[in-house]
Amino acid sequence: MATLGIPANTIAVLQKYDFNFQKKFGQNFLIDTSVLDRIIEASHITKDDMVLEIGPGIGTMTQYLCEAAREVVAVEIDKNLIPILEDTLAEYDNVTVINQDILKVDIRQLAEQRNGGKPIKVVANLPYYITTPIIMGLFESHVPLDSITIMVQKEVADRMQVGPGTKDYGALSLAVQYYAKPEIIANVPPNCFMPRPKVGSAVIRLTRYETPPVDVMDEKLMFRIIRASFNQRRKTLANGLKNGGIPITKDELAAILEKMGLPENIRGEALTLAQFAELSNFIKSIKN
Repeated sequence: MATLGIPANTIAVLQKYDFNFQKKFGQNFLIDTSVLDRIIEASHITKDDMVLEIGPGIGTMTQYLCEAAREVVAVEIDKNLIPILEDTLAEYDNVTVINQDILKVDIRQLAEQRNGGKPIKVVANLPYYITTPIIMGLFESHVPLDSITIMVQKEVADRMQVGPGTKDYGALSLAVQYYAKPEIIANVPPNCFMPRPKVGSAVIRLTRYETPPVDVMDEKLMFRIIRASFNQRRKTLANGLKNGGIPITKDELAAILEKMGLPENIRGEALTLAQFAELSNFIKSIKN
């Protein structure tokens, strides 16, 4: 089978099947073999690994993954791509294609059945509109994960690794950094894709922590607090929590902030992950 990372081969497959790009699925196919090599290298895949690929498209990266891994499960939402994948992956016997929405797949069960419950590696060239729900879904459901190596919009990759005091800092930054160590592997310009996206992309690897870097009594409460703090960025933390329905009075919060050595009028965006964890533990202990 011809390597699909070469543009001419991608065009040939699309013409053969008269394929039309679906805007609603945010389809942009990679046409740069050096970027594909970087992704495979960054994901540290070995012949012992089961890899879950999200959004294989026409199978460009899937071919590379099949060469590197023991087994690949590729989840593709667009049914028009299924016959193409059957063709482009015909010579690999270690790949299963599932025509489903990744948000509805029981990944934990997949890991149980295919990998004996051991952590899997996730690799994806993610449609930009669905990046956050997919990543949060993978982390929050506590699927056994080793790492997630993904191509995302450049600004989303930046957002995942920044700290307080920057405009990109937000709930996604904190969530990613609670569960994993983020590392940008490569920046990828628009001309590496077909069709060309309007924005630059980046490959980022999220290596799952065995235990989170902060101690939290109630993870769900901490993330409720984080979301409430960033829902209205320009407001103080106190107003954010009040509007977000967090069960704490103004006086209780003032006392907690004083204990933490923080000013009463502080904004949520100024708090570090460790401070959100501490705040959440104080609120939890008051309410218990």
